[in-house]
Amino acid sequence: MGTYMAKPADIQRDWYIIDAAGKPLGRVSTEAARLLRGKHKPIFTPNMDTGDFIIIINADKVVLTGNKLEQKKYYHYSGYPGGLREVAYKDLMATRPTLVLEKAVRGMLPHNRLGRSLFTKLKVYAGSEHPHAAQKPAVWEF
Repeated sequence: MGTYMAKPADIQRDWYIIDAAGKPLGRVSTEAARLLRGKHKPIFTPNMDTGDFIIIINADKVVLTGNKLEQKKYYHYSGYPGGLREVAYKDLMATRPTLVLEKAVRGMLPHNRLGRSLFTKLKVYAGSEHPHAAQKPAVWEF
């Protein structure tokens, strides 16, 4: 028997809502990355997009364990001398809470064309409201 390879006609895409309120950042982002890849499906194929659409709500209420709230920093380097920028987690949560979850999930996806296309299926919102009610998303509990 040969190895099963999913075909584009076999892929069924669903919509899931993950409520991040009060949950650790790593737990939410690993579950979102797993659903985006499609690893929860029996037709998972590593080189294809077999995953689902993910909506993460309440991104501003995600928590970090330990002292990471004060110690965690995000870095960005422009490529120029003196171009290293750093921003504290606490400051980023105050200004752009959705970026924190987006960066965490993006780092868990493949770093190639497939990962970039998977990332487009992730929708992150700071509050509990989202504009995707027409897709009838199911609430994902983990």
